[in-house]
Amino acid sequence: MAQVDDLTAQLMAELSKYTVEVAEEVKQACKDVSKEMTENIKRDSPVRAGAHGGGYKKGWKAKVAFEDKNNIRITTYNSTDYQLTHLLEFGHAKVNGGRVEGKPHIAPNEEKAKTELVKRIEKAVSAK
Repeated sequence: MAQVDDLTAQLMAELSKYTVEVAEEVKQACKDVSKEMTENIKRDSPVRAGAHGGGYKKGWKAKVAFEDKNNIRITTYNSTDYQLTHLLEFGHAKVNGGRVEGKPHIAPNEEKAKTELVKRIEKAVSAK
């Protein structure tokens, strides 16, 4: 019976080690993809013409909202002009009539990031 208990303990130790290694790789992949997505959103963000343009574009940030040994949550947000994200992404009505067409810059990059994250997670899990 001691051999079975010993085997069980060894198996549990290896599974625990595997879980920790994979979790660390997945968390790092999340951080990397989030950083790339933020840079891509900055690149694709519309810029107002004139001397005051570029503030919205420069305001994109990503920060770790929560992290423990198995989980991570990263938030990407605009720190300067957060009120404009929906208006610029989807368009809006003008004051004197008419409409400003939206310039999708968040959603396409979000989709690319999701696809890339799935690839990196699959790679991390299969590599171990």
